[in-house]
Amino acid sequence: MNMTPWTRRFALAASTLLLCLAHTQTQAQNYPSKPITFVVPFAAGSATDLLARALGKSITEQTGQAVVVENKAGASGMPAAAGAARAAPDGYTVLITTNTTHAANEHLYKKLPYDPVKDFAPLTGLGKGGQVLVVNANSPYQSLGDLLAAARQSPGKLTFGSGSSSSRVAGEMLKQMAGIDLLHIPYKSNPLAITDLLSGMIDLMITDASTGVPQVKAGKLRALGYSTPARSPLLPEVPTIAEAGVKGYDMGYWFAAYAPAGTPAAVVSKLNQLLVTAVKSEASKSFFEASGGEAWTSTPAELARFQAAETAKWGKVIKAAGITPE
Repeated sequence: MNMTPWTRRFALAASTLLLCLAHTQTQAQNYPSKPITFVVPFAAGSATDLLARALGKSITEQTGQAVVVENKAGASGMPAAAGAARAAPDGYTVLITTNTTHAANEHLYKKLPYDPVKDFAPLTGLGKGGQVLVVNANSPYQSLGDLLAAARQSPGKLTFGSGSSSSRVAGEMLKQMAGIDLLHIPYKSNPLAITDLLSGMIDLMITDASTGVPQVKAGKLRALGYSTPARSPLLPEVPTIAEAGVKGYDMGYWFAAYAPAGTPAAVVSKLNQLLVTAVKSEASKSFFEASGGEAWTSTPAELARFQAAETAKWGKVIKAAGITPE
């Protein structure tokens, strides 16, 4: 049968499309066929790192493939997010991150080396949690009221550390809502800030429960308040910051997983299934129980909508706190 030039072009395009679809299907059916790398924007021992390792353990059990956790701490997660965005979109690089890189940073920095929306394919939400305001166990401040009184008496003298945007904004929000002036000291991760808090180099910080609660339980730090409206089940005797005198205070955080933009839809779907199952694993349950957080999963589309709403929310909080983008 004779074919017109247009018919030949159409047939070629259709054949190419079918070959691409077949290749994508084969990719998904064989996925994963080699180790997966989880990129974590924070240091080993941070809450995000601990969750990533729990998830990786489950995915290895599900697939038989190793999961390598790569910690790239520093600069509020920007180098890690940028590196993950530039990785091959084949499903073998997954960013396990938080609202720091995907909701707060665009309001904290004038220019990012990545686009939180365009450069990523959302996979699923992973969990949510609260933060704890802590001081050294030898600190003279026995309550949040003591701390606020001292800060008002000596404006700008007390220092607070932070190793994530959640921690930073929580401290800035405390300053704004309590009407106090604290000096901010930035760190590459919350565990590094905790080290200086333990040695007396800084006066306080508001950190994720995974990092702070073990030190409180060990008697090395004193908890003065919890950042969400409800008390932590791990520290039921510790009042919320709102209860302790800063009415309306509420600053939690969330974890989520992303692949590079352009990752095939079938691979995104498979990763979503693996991660949702991993969130329900015993290792992940132990993480949430130890951190006082809660598991949270979603479809990719639900995560995209949630991220958009959270980005707007964090923008309002950061603007209200008077933080000038760096």
